Amino acid sequence: MKEELIKLIYQKSFKYSEKPAFKLVSGRMSRFYVNCKPTTLSARGMFLVGHLMFEAINDPGVVGIGGLTFGADPIAVATAFASELKGKPINAFSIRKAQKDHGIVKWIEGDIKPGDRVVIIDDVATTGGSTIKAIERARSEGVDVVKAVILVDRQEGGLENIRKHVPDVSAIISRDELMKYNEMSS
Repeated sequence: MKEELIKLIYQKSFKYSEKPAFKLVSGRMSRFYVNCKPTTLSARGMFLVGHLMFEAINDPGVVGIGGLTFGADPIAVATAFASELKGKPINAFSIRKAQKDHGIVKWIEGDIKPGDRVVIIDDVATTGGSTIKAIERARSEGVDVVKAVILVDRQEGGLENIRKHVPDVSAIISRDELMKYNEMSS
C-alpha cells in the first residue's frame, strides 16, 4: 500500500524543480512542492491514506484523529472510516483556523471530549507550524494529544519541531522517498 501511495502522491501532488520555483507558506522558495489534497480527496488516495494512517497510529487507547482544517480533514475522515472497517473505531475531528464567535465557542468540531486520547495529523510538514498550532488548540480544549502523524515529511525540520510538543511523531512518506521515485521515473 505504501508504494502505491508514494506513486499516487508523486503523480497527483508532488512537483520538483532543479532551481527553487515554488513559494512556501513561509515565503521561502523551494525546489519541492507538495499539495496532498488531489491525492487525499481521490477515492484511491483516501483508501490508501486511511489504512496507512490507521496502521501508523497503532494505539488501542486512541479515540480521535484530526488536525487543522483543511489539510487534515480528508485524512481524518479516511482514517475514521478505515478504523471502523477494522472494528477498532477512531473518531475524526477538525480543528478550526479561527474560533467560532457564536453558539458554543470552541476550536474542535467532532465527537471528542476533554480527556480523550487523540492523534494530531497533517498532510505535509515543513516547519511543523500548523501541526504545532493544532496540538496547542487541541490541548486548550482539554484533549490528551499522545501522538502526531504526518502524511508527507518535507524533511526540513518539521518533525523535530513537532517533537518538542509531543514526543511520538512519525511520517508515512518522506521527501526522500518521493525523490527516489522521481529518479526512477526519469
